[in-house]
Amino acid sequence: MKILILGSFMMDLVVRTPRAPEKGETVIGTNFHKFPGGKGANQAVAAARLGAQVIMAGKVGNDPFGNEAIETLIKEKVDTQYILRDEAYPTGVGSIVLEENGDNRIVVVPGANLKFTLSDLELVKDVIRNSDILVAQLEMDIEVISAAIDYAHKSHVPVILNPAPAQKLSRDLLSKVTYLTPNETECEILTGIKICNTDDAETAANTLLNMGVENVIITMAENGAMIANADGIQNLPGYSVKAVDTVAAGDAFNGALAVGITKGKPLHEVVRFANAVGALAVTKEGAIPSLPYLKDVEKFMSQSSPKMQN
Repeated sequence: MKILILGSFMMDLVVRTPRAPEKGETVIGTNFHKFPGGKGANQAVAAARLGAQVIMAGKVGNDPFGNEAIETLIKEKVDTQYILRDEAYPTGVGSIVLEENGDNRIVVVPGANLKFTLSDLELVKDVIRNSDILVAQLEMDIEVISAAIDYAHKSHVPVILNPAPAQKLSRDLLSKVTYLTPNETECEILTGIKICNTDDAETAANTLLNMGVENVIITMAENGAMIANADGIQNLPGYSVKAVDTVAAGDAFNGALAVGITKGKPLHEVVRFANAVGALAVTKEGAIPSLPYLKDVEKFMSQSSPKMQN
């Protein structure tokens, strides 16, 4: 199974604090850490740690943060030959305020991520065509992401689109997406439907199906995930764990989803597996450092039962 991740690199600068400050307020933090991350890099490492052959494409700056990002991926056995350097723009940075309860607030400065161009995309078209699945997010130029999805669609390569950071997307783009994985907030931005309960989520999922998406998978944190497609709607409960840091939970889920899909397993089994991977990721601090290995996920699933929380 060969997974191509077209996506972003960020150096995450994480401040832990009892609570996030209000407007105009200063609070005292408890510690600070620096972690390589970015949605693309996180998803690439998540899939690699679960045993997949992963290729990463994107752009970093010609700077120490870029060096660290590439070195981290190489250590994780991710193919980095399609990661480009930009001489003018720095590697992206994510500023993260992490509260003691695990909730977070994130500001992203994309930097070199937005400088991956349509010309750069030409270098990876053969890789897209020869991959088992393409995974993309929205921390890069939307024109590049749209072109990559269009090319994958024409090449009959399935596409996972993690629509984060969320923005309105065209029907044309959505009609070429095989698996769309918004969380509840992202789903509201995509559809205009505020999700307060399961009925709202079903309405939003059906709206996205009507816009052409083949499979909609709405992630709902500890409450699991909802699958919607031509076969109907299915709710899969999540796992109850103590959250330490929720930063990479969605990325862990998407990496696991790609791995399970390329193994040819039924979608409900794949999503149950991805729920477990996402749950394990929130039990450790940091983005990449929190991503679990396959043996740990298998052990966790053998000892834990998913359950819906109220």
